[in-house]
Amino acid sequence: MSSEKRLKVMVVFGTRPEAIKMAPLIFQLKKEKHLFETKVVVTSQHRELLDQVCQVFGIVPDYDLDVMSERQSLVDVTTVILEKLDAVLKKEQPDMVLVHGDTATAFAASLATFYNHIKLGHVEAGLRTWDKLSPFPEEMNRQLTDAMCDVYFAPTAKSRANLLQEGRSQDAIFVTGNTVIDTLSLTISDSYHHELFDRLDANKRFILLTMHRRESHGDAMKEVFEAIYEVSAEYEDLEIVFPVHPNPNVQALAKQMLDGVEHIHLISPLDVVDFHNIARRSYFIMTDSGGVQEEAPSLGKPVLVLRKETERPEGVQAGTLRLVGTDKETIKSAMRELLGDRECYNRMARAQNLYGDGCASERITQALAYHFGRAERPLDFASGVSDE
Repeated sequence: MSSEKRLKVMVVFGTRPEAIKMAPLIFQLKKEKHLFETKVVVTSQHRELLDQVCQVFGIVPDYDLDVMSERQSLVDVTTVILEKLDAVLKKEQPDMVLVHGDTATAFAASLATFYNHIKLGHVEAGLRTWDKLSPFPEEMNRQLTDAMCDVYFAPTAKSRANLLQEGRSQDAIFVTGNTVIDTLSLTISDSYHHELFDRLDANKRFILLTMHRRESHGDAMKEVFEAIYEVSAEYEDLEIVFPVHPNPNVQALAKQMLDGVEHIHLISPLDVVDFHNIARRSYFIMTDSGGVQEEAPSLGKPVLVLRKETERPEGVQAGTLRLVGTDKETIKSAMRELLGDRECYNRMARAQNLYGDGCASERITQALAYHFGRAERPLDFASGVSDE
């Protein structure tokens, strides 16, 4: 094998969640440098948050497309990535491009790759809500990416079932687990401390809140914040920690409704190490994030999902996630149940590795080698959750 030409794999990402989930895969590819030549391209769709993650993990990109602009639209992001990545692809001529998830970066990079007749691999393939507007634009980004794909790295059996339902080749689908579980092994520390803990009362429970999705902006987010405000006032032993997303719409509403409220801590966005370790110390989590739904069960934390539907139904099926939407009264009821019913809390808090076992990056690299005839096919990750 040593006499064979190395496979050039180009990893493309542009947002904080993508960087968090691609970091362990980049490390694994570079670890197997006898087989892979790895090129890292960042679009910097989200400049500040992306740089933060790259710095934490020591990732130095080979190319930075620097596409972010003030008040950028989805059209802006997509067209600039298409143009700039096209030049990089023509120069490097990789054997395979890897994209992640459901961002504008993933879709635009996939389209540029397709236009250049280069093979495409999709990490976290097959997630579906089957509603093209929920989440928007993520649902169509991932469906269109999968439509152009050559190799699918599905995190769970359910994701594989979705891809098979769409007619994708079974031989091209690998159930790998989610790389975010790999990342937890890089970030979690028993000796971790943060200045936030000095501000929190050690005798009180705290809820970790995250919220940022476009479809949540406006009235939906207002309902959530009202529920948070009202429930936090009911429990003397409760505090709320809210790392506020830099989106101006989120910042403005959070400041208007929650700033200065007793027991509610509005803090700056957290880097990945801080977030994972603070999440680990929380009582439970409320979020509209996709990645947090995967991380929290491995941390043994119940999650109230602030969305009407989720492309990660495995956690709902297993009972560690609960869909509560953005209706104020529904959210208040769910919060009170977790705060007041210990049996209910314990049922949701059971730590189950639904989304991975920490070996997803190894499976993906072996699957890439298999695709090019350089290795045996890896065994699929078995989550123990039905694909029905």
